[in-house]
Amino acid sequence: MILKADSQITTLLDFRYQQHYRANRGQHGKGKNQEGRSAPPLILPVPVGTIVRDAVSGEILRDFTKKGETFIVARGGWGGRGNAHFATPTLQAPRHAEPGQTGEERWLLLELKLMADVGIVGFPNVGKSTLISKISAVRPKIADYPFTTLVPHLGVVNFKDHKPLVVADIPGIITGAHEGTGLGLRFLRHIERTSLLLHLLDISGNSQRDPLEDYLALNRELSLFSPKLAAKPQVVALNKIDMPEASRNLIEVRRYFKKIKKEVYPISALTGEGLPSLLSSLSKAITQRLKEDKQE
Repeated sequence: MILKADSQITTLLDFRYQQHYRANRGQHGKGKNQEGRSAPPLILPVPVGTIVRDAVSGEILRDFTKKGETFIVARGGWGGRGNAHFATPTLQAPRHAEPGQTGEERWLLLELKLMADVGIVGFPNVGKSTLISKISAVRPKIADYPFTTLVPHLGVVNFKDHKPLVVADIPGIITGAHEGTGLGLRFLRHIERTSLLLHLLDISGNSQRDPLEDYLALNRELSLFSPKLAAKPQVVALNKIDMPEASRNLIEVRRYFKKIKKEVYPISALTGEGLPSLLSSLSKAITQRLKEDKQE
């Protein structure tokens, strides 16, 4: 049985609904000294970014980081040798044969950590799904209630003459996510492999939320889950500037980020306003990040 990384697959949902897999059996030997035919391997596709662990020991057996990678997780049995193999000139019809051996059986734990350049993070309903649908070909479910997004979405962003970016829309993070609240632990791990985070804030005033409190709360959750994750570079986008109350909120929010010397990008994911400037900044930040990684 073989696992193979497939870039066309983005979730492990198939393994949730079918947890037992068995490769086909080979054929028995036949008369006229014919050997039994071997069965073909069972190849199971998994998303790039899948970590394979032994369910008993917890040991990491494989970390798929590139498409096309394969890993043999269980080997088939050996069919043994029939009595014809033991024939000699003096014993042309031996009455003994060699029994075969059964194949391997094992339990595995599969964990997916998406491979993306940019991870879009934010509280529920800040416009993450709308943004990724605007800048890529991904069409996630969009609705005005919390946790519309139940699974991460990957989109490829092509912007002018910049290098294409892979962007991940991560389901909404809320206070207590590092302890599993909401969709917490199920999706925080997905942004561990991103090069940078795009922190989306809602400044429309319609949600009755304070964007600055959300900014601090989400970064606190990231830090509690993983200090390494909290240390990732962040680009901050102020979304929903097309709403009536946004202009008033924008002044206060900009004042705060100017005080901490962090640039922000006012945008409207719905109308597209401000997106060219944001995408250009993301592309430059990723390019700089790649240069730093090579130097290390």
